[in-house]
Amino acid sequence: MKIAIIGAGAMGCLYGGKLSAVQGNQVFLLDIWQEHVNAINRYGLFMEEQAEITNYNRLVAKTKASDVGVVDLAIVFVKSTLTEQAIRSNLFVFGPNTITLTLQNGMGNIDLICSVIGAKNVIAGTTAHGATMLGPGKMRHAGTGKTFIGELGGEISERVSQLAEIFNHANLETEISENVLGLVWDKLLINVGINALTAITKLQNGGLLAHQEIEAILEAAVTEGISVAKAKNISLSFADAVAHTKEIAAATGTNKSSMLQDVLNHRQTEIDMINGAIVREGKAVGILTPVNMVLTNLVHFIEKSG
Repeated sequence: MKIAIIGAGAMGCLYGGKLSAVQGNQVFLLDIWQEHVNAINRYGLFMEEQAEITNYNRLVAKTKASDVGVVDLAIVFVKSTLTEQAIRSNLFVFGPNTITLTLQNGMGNIDLICSVIGAKNVIAGTTAHGATMLGPGKMRHAGTGKTFIGELGGEISERVSQLAEIFNHANLETEISENVLGLVWDKLLINVGINALTAITKLQNGGLLAHQEIEAILEAAVTEGISVAKAKNISLSFADAVAHTKEIAAATGTNKSSMLQDVLNHRQTEIDMINGAIVREGKAVGILTPVNMVLTNLVHFIEKSG
């Protein structure tokens, strides 16, 4: 299978590296970071994993989609703030039968992708893997977890079954979901409870639970999200999404969230697609979301103040 990874950050490299090791796959990493692209093409991708380093040297990295051409599968891993721009900049990889999979964080990526290339070949999913960039051509696989993928309409299609088989063969444990939009909301609520608060407080994930006043804000933010999801008739996977978010925070206690990493590195965050999405979706269904509004505005203030 010819595969393009749009966005060769840590997660893009993780999936690109693993998939490139499967016989018969031809994997291209597309990214605008020239130094990173050059390093991968010259030395291969170095992945640190459980104190061992693996070199994936069957990858090809490019900055231009025209150098790749139409692919069978495009996996989107760019920051959600760059989704539409990334799809438009890489139109050369999309053919009439190209399957496009988003495994991004946040809410709204599916709609943005569909608005550019149409919904027919778009599928979605979530991943519990964690990864961190270490430098050009180098990254760390920081935590393992399941990947869930599915058709937007919920049917079990041949193409999704084929992708799940390929992913599992690449040691990316994958299951097919008939409720992938619900899974996207499951992950959104986790990020709603963790990301903004870690970015504001500079605490690691587990630190949020060590302070009652911060834990209370986490509970309130997720509770607002649950109310919005119910109003939209979204079927969540967990009876208590607040408790599940706390479990994830504890299980990833020493992790720095992606939003905290963005703040520490003076990068634009994905706040508008996470807590900001709860605010937007809440307005659409007539539900007030003051906690998420405050968290969104505070992160925007941090971004502006540098």
